[in-house]
Amino acid sequence: MLKGKVAVVTGGTRGIGYSIVKTFLDNGAKVALLGSRQETVEKALSSLKDENPDYPVMGLWPDLTDAQAVAEAFDQVKAAFGSLDILANNAGVSSSTSIYDYKPGDFEKIMALNVNAVYVCSQAAARIMKEQGGGSIINTSSMVSLYGQPSGSGYPTSKFAVNGFTRSLARELGKDHIRVNAVAPGITKTDMVAALPDAMIQPMIARIPLGRIGEPEDIANAFLFLASDMASYVTGEVLSVDGAMMT
Repeated sequence: MLKGKVAVVTGGTRGIGYSIVKTFLDNGAKVALLGSRQETVEKALSSLKDENPDYPVMGLWPDLTDAQAVAEAFDQVKAAFGSLDILANNAGVSSSTSIYDYKPGDFEKIMALNVNAVYVCSQAAARIMKEQGGGSIINTSSMVSLYGQPSGSGYPTSKFAVNGFTRSLARELGKDHIRVNAVAPGITKTDMVAALPDAMIQPMIARIPLGRIGEPEDIANAFLFLASDMASYVTGEVLSVDGAMMT
């Protein structure tokens, strides 16, 4: 579905991001996975190469809030692979801290990675995509951007901002043939969730009409659809992938 395409995936070293990287590779894309640290990037690359030594994948670890560092990284991707057709803005940080316990800077840290980095990466990618004649930007939102959560208000606030940014940028970049969408995952079996005791998991499942929590591949497949030509007339959407869990 992505043959001949080049993708950048931020937060691509584990969990949903790693699954997006692998799904893109399995569907013919060349992929640059971005992580926060060299060691985690190299570990993810080694794991991918163990699965398939022929995967066309590279890794970088720029500061995603630094516009110059991101622009240089994206230029490296274009130089290595020839283009930049897809950006998956997946890097993010969550929070469950009560409003009474937030320390100075905690809220800003969440916004810096979950919002500012999405803007920085989207701007850098859009400049390249415009020159190429188009592309696809996909942002990771969350179900809590729609329904909120009982603590850690910085996280749903940041994802609500991602939704607004997605819809606005789609309207701005449509003329340049750049589509902008978001995926809003529900509870997904990442390492953190998988480590929870069954007594905590079962009440979550009971609130999901489909009767299970999501797999990383479920989220990655939504990214695949939105990145592909099958979604060529889809832009400005926030696609919920949560099993219809409403709260």
